[in-house]
Amino acid sequence: MSDKAVAGGSRRALLTTAIVLLQTLVLSGIAISFYAIGWFGKDIRVRTVPVDPRDLLYGDYVTLGYEISRLNPSLWKDTARKPERGQPVYVVLTTGTDGIAQPVAAYGSKPAPQEGEVVLKGRIDYSWSEEVFVKYGVEKYYVPEGTGKSLEDKASRLIVHMKVAPWGQAKIEGLEERP
Repeated sequence: MSDKAVAGGSRRALLTTAIVLLQTLVLSGIAISFYAIGWFGKDIRVRTVPVDPRDLLYGDYVTLGYEISRLNPSLWKDTARKPERGQPVYVVLTTGTDGIAQPVAAYGSKPAPQEGEVVLKGRIDYSWSEEVFVKYGVEKYYVPEGTGKSLEDKASRLIVHMKVAPWGQAKIEGLEERP
């Protein structure tokens, strides 16, 4: 066997190992980022709002809408550009006297939160002169088989407990019914 054949086989094995290692690292990173929200995230509570009942339940999940998804354009603080569909947005939330998170500002790039603030990352779904609608990636809540109907009936009266990571990603921790 020639030295070239051995070197070529060795390079191929090294490349294959590197590719497998890279794929493993990427998948591990995705899994770890989900759990890191729970480890490093801050707790917030948000109110749900009614969503078109035809879209509330598809099998094993319920679609949730949030008061914090509908922003007044006066909250937009990025003077360099206007809010546009598909653009990332960082919504600054503070906890109100009732314990529910309220939006106080929105930016096109991540701001530094002040004491008592949480920055939630989302994407602008649409923007009009009277409203900016944001999706945060937590609009679907997966439920055990057969429990969706009762949640569907309560969807406009729920409070959602979330954890928000320092980088703005959120995950739902649980639901409770509003008094």
